[in-house]
This record gives sequence, C-alpha cells and structure tokens, in this order.
Amino acid sequence: MLPALTLGTWTYIFQGLLVLTLMIMRKKFVPSYLFSFVVGFVFEKLLDLHEMWINTLPDNIIMRVIYFIISYVLICIGIALSNRCGLPIVPTDLFPRELSDITGVKYSKIKIGFDITCLAVTAGLTFFCLGRIMGLGIGTVLAAFTMGKGIGFAGELIDRKFVFGNFMTLKKDKA
Repeated sequence: MLPALTLGTWTYIFQGLLVLTLMIMRKKFVPSYLFSFVVGFVFEKLLDLHEMWINTLPDNIIMRVIYFIISYVLICIGIALSNRCGLPIVPTDLFPRELSDITGVKYSKIKIGFDITCLAVTAGLTFFCLGRIMGLGIGTVLAAFTMGKGIGFAGELIDRKFVFGNFMTLKKDKA
C-alpha cells in the first residue's frame, strides 16, 4: 500500500511538506524555515540521549500523571517563549506559529486544529494499516485538545513580565 519507508523518513517527508506549504503561502523562500530541520535533528538526538535515564524513573500511574503535568507545563512555556522570540523550532511547531502569522487566526485555534488533525490522521493510519489504533494514549489526546490553549495561557503570563524584540527594534527604542 505505502512504500516501505521508516517512520523517521515519513516524519521528514511530513515536516518537509509543512515547511514547503509555509513557503508557498508566503510566496517566497524562507531560509530560516530550513533551520527548523536542524532543530528537529538535535531534538531527536537529545530524546535518544535522555531516554537512557528516563527509563530508570519510577513507572506507575501516579508518577505518569506527575510526569505528564510537568512536561505539559514545560512544553507550553518552551513553545510560548520560542514563539515570542521567533526562535527556530521543530517544523511541527513552526507550522502553527507561522500559519497563525500568515492568516491572522489566533495561534491557539491553529495549534489545536493542527494537533487534532495530526491525531486523527495518526489514528486513521494506524487503524487502517495495522488493524488497530496504536501510539495514542490519553495524554496524547488530552494534549492535542488543550496544548494550544496552554501555550496561549503561558504566553499571556510571559507577556505580563517581558517584552520581546529583535536587536533592531530594541536599538531604535533606546535612541
């Protein structure tokens, strides 16, 4: 049915299509978008590195809930900061941020819609290709439906205390 490619290869194809879609929507080549692949590669390697010690953590339902809450909050803060600083981020986080900027639609709506779409595609592909839905736990589903709002909330809290700008706007403000 589908070519025999690894999950990693399919992931890069998907991310490439997201970046290509953004460039088509902007009607120009955006070199900084390509750096999101470098960030994604580093992120993947760091996951592999940290998997060694993460697997030694206690693994029961209470600890899983605690891990979910801690990681959810940290991810919301991290993405909110990245969005405000305009930092390169992995293509799957770059897409909602840039699509919101291009369309003018609120980020939280774009992010939730994107995450739910990815969730539905994953559920559909695993069901039709493997005969059952795999890889989607309650945390994944909960995050898909709420992460956009969580990032928006974290961003609002950050905006109350900090102002972000690039070196050109900050230099002009001091003059």
